[in-house]
Amino acid sequence: MDTNTVICPGSFDPVTLGHIDIIKRATKMFDKVIVAVLVNMSKTPSFTIDERIAFLEEALSDVDNIEIVGFSGLLADYAKERGAKAVVKGLRAMSDFEYEFQMALTNKKLNPDLDTVFLTSDSQYMYLSSSMVKQVASLGGDISFFVPACIHAKVYERLKNNSNQKGK
Repeated sequence: MDTNTVICPGSFDPVTLGHIDIIKRATKMFDKVIVAVLVNMSKTPSFTIDERIAFLEEALSDVDNIEIVGFSGLLADYAKERGAKAVVKGLRAMSDFEYEFQMALTNKKLNPDLDTVFLTSDSQYMYLSSSMVKQVASLGGDISFFVPACIHAKVYERLKNNSNQKGK
């Protein structure tokens, strides 16, 4: 087990350049980053967990000190199981902070050894979210500024096709 293992959790549906930026910055700060792709019961994903993992593996193929896994359940328990000392979360706006702060306090209560590290988004990604990517693609817009080039075509086709199905 690495002494400096952290978890970077998210639904990554789909992964954006903002996600990639936070993950890569975390890999420079910690020995190992576990990118944990969540099964979020409150959301209906556009991509399967296997697709989201594959997208992350492709987009992060140049990074050595990461492990990309799917997981469900309590993050606090998973972190303890994996020996992670912290959770890394990206923050875009104050509204992100309010939600993430609440989650950090909950995780700390459930796992007193677990801290949360907040990284602010690079200014070029502050507005970017997976929801925004879905909306732009569903309306036939260009998402090349928002997702890694290596997965762009796959993401665009799925999201564009999903919007066409809904309209029929």
